[in-house]
Amino acid sequence: MSKEILPVEGIAHAILILRERRVMLDYHPAVLYRIETRALKQAMRRNSDCFPSNFMFERSDQEIHKVVSHFVIRNRRKFGGAKPMAITEQGIAMLSSVLDSERAVKVNIAIMRTFVKLRQMLDTNRELAQKFSELERRVGKHDQEINTILEATRQLMALPENLRREIGFHVREKAPRYRVRERV
Repeated sequence: MSKEILPVEGIAHAILILRERRVMLDYHPAVLYRIETRALKQAMRRNSDCFPSNFMFERSDQEIHKVVSHFVIRNRRKFGGAKPMAITEQGIAMLSSVLDSERAVKVNIAIMRTFVKLRQMLDTNRELAQKFSELERRVGKHDQEINTILEATRQLMALPENLRREIGFHVREKAPRYRVRERV
């Protein structure tokens, strides 16, 4: 049994969600492939026909500013002269053919497994979220029914005193009209 190049958990931290896509920034694959970021970008630009806009894109100035301010990086030089590139799952798959090395193939297999694992986890989370929302809906319905029962009970408890009946036997006939004659 061959040992994996990198565990799935080691790669998962490098996958981000940008512009509603799961991507890796260019320096993460470069570290995994053991090449310089500059060489990775150069290979991607040299084979630009293999990397359409849905396979990779450059980060905008606003996104870079957000990262710099969020992580309190002193300046943009941390990223080097060029803007960082975000590479999607399809772009990562294309990298192994562009780089054409044994290490690139092994690293790509590990990265693809990570993307698949993340997709499975997201599907599981969606299912759980649906179940929770269904439970909340049911509980909300039960709460409404319980409140209705409690309100009816309160109304019955608040009956006025004159409407309450005494316990025991009661004659419901009308009393006869008797007149008492006065004796003279």
